[in-house]
Amino acid sequence: MPAGRKKLRVGLICGGRSGEHDVSLVSARAVAENLDRHKYQVTRMRITRQGQWRQDGKPLREVWATLGRLDVVLPILHGPYGEDGTIQGLLEMVGVPYAGAGVLGSAVAMDKELTKRVWLQAGLPVGPYVRVDKSVWQHTPRHITADIEKHLRYPLFVKPANMGSSVGISKVKRRSQLSAAIDLAAAYDTKMVVEQGLDARELECSVLGNHEPTASAPGEVLPGREFYDYAAKYAQAGSRTLIPAPLPAKVTRRVSDLALAAFQAVECQGLARVDFFLERRTGRIYLNEINTMPGFTSISMYPKLWEAAGLPFPKLLDRIIALALERANERRALGHPIGEKRVAISV
Repeated sequence: MPAGRKKLRVGLICGGRSGEHDVSLVSARAVAENLDRHKYQVTRMRITRQGQWRQDGKPLREVWATLGRLDVVLPILHGPYGEDGTIQGLLEMVGVPYAGAGVLGSAVAMDKELTKRVWLQAGLPVGPYVRVDKSVWQHTPRHITADIEKHLRYPLFVKPANMGSSVGISKVKRRSQLSAAIDLAAAYDTKMVVEQGLDARELECSVLGNHEPTASAPGEVLPGREFYDYAAKYAQAGSRTLIPAPLPAKVTRRVSDLALAAFQAVECQGLARVDFFLERRTGRIYLNEINTMPGFTSISMYPKLWEAAGLPFPKLLDRIIALALERANERRALGHPIGEKRVAISV
């Protein structure tokens, strides 16, 4: 902790302008409940759906000044305007340390299509997919449909490229459903990803660290609906998780190794959750996506996986904060104007 100060000043930012606003609020509440108040003085800030900053229910008029007084920020924001490099850029400009990936890693990982391209370039396994641009779809839908059916077979999954928590995602079993699914995804983004549907188990792996990250054993998601959509994750009972996933040791190691490779390929830092498909018929493992600020709700896989590995929620938050300060100290040593002085990381 900073010399002469009893508690580290932690800023907790939540809400945001994305479709995952409500999920962020639930995640932030769980984080606040698990931060050790003997170590941290917590300042909670909420960004409304309209982009207004509030603190203690009142408008926060001096955002930069408030952020500048903090030792570290936890941007518990999901989706666009929070997990995509925008809030990270603001925090870089203010010069305050923050948890999670930097501007580059956040921006790349937020874009599902760009992430797939980076992973393919790194030689990592990615399932078949087709990119669809909204403007092209609106002008030549028949051409796009033909291109999709040329490269993929039904069933398909249609997703906005820049969204999380399964918002805007549809499962498409036949051509008659395709147009509505793309239109739905296009309501959230100007770029969509159409993926080959796989008969596969859904696995998730938590990653923690900066230069030498570690990965948890994978967990398995058993959706309560036909696929793990927003309702299955947050609104309805029935979905279950298996921690750890019942897998052969060789497969467990392979998934964890791929999670680390995926994390490093998109230049993530701090924390992320990497999602996989394990195809039932072939046993092939495919990377699905990466979340640089995964959910921290009571049912979220990220903290539950680390708890199963012996790192309970409060200690996990200690580690995430320490990693944020570690990165800030490294950047400060290179001459970056982050904070007033070196911040100790033994929290």
